[in-house]
Parts: sequence; structure tokens; C-alpha cells
Amino acid sequence: MTEKKEPNFEQSLARMDEIIEKLERGDAALEDSMKLYEEGTRLAHRCETLLRKAEQHVSKLTKTPDGSVEAIKMEGNDVEA
Repeated sequence: MTEKKEPNFEQSLARMDEIIEKLERGDAALEDSMKLYEEGTRLAHRCETLLRKAEQHVSKLTKTPDGSVEAIKMEGNDVEA
């Protein structure tokens, strides 16, 4: 039995782009459109999960009062836009 490997972030994003194009064309049957929508929703959730995991590994560089720079591990929603 072969294990099905989960797609990485880039593969998931590329597949979501394909799904969006198909849905925007509007030529798919309703049942097919629903399946595509469900797949896209699963992929969006997967991408969000992968981004959150990556965010946990990112460090933010901050200047300390003495002028030196230190890396601070980012927590939760501490992402600056």
C-alpha cells in the first residue's frame, strides 16, 4: 500500500490557482464546482496551517537599548504588516 504524501505549500497554492481559474470560468457542472470548492477549502486550510508552522520558526530582529541587535522568537500573532 502506497502512502499519499501531502502537497507542500507551493503545490497547494498552485492547485488552488487552478481551482480558482476553473471556478471563475463557470463552465463546470454544479456538482464538479462543489467538489472543486471543497478541495480548495481543504487546500486553503492546509496552506494556513503550513504558514503558521513557518511563522513559529521565524525570528524578528530587534534593536536593543544599547544599540545591538538581537533575534527574538515571534509568538502567535506578533507579525508586523
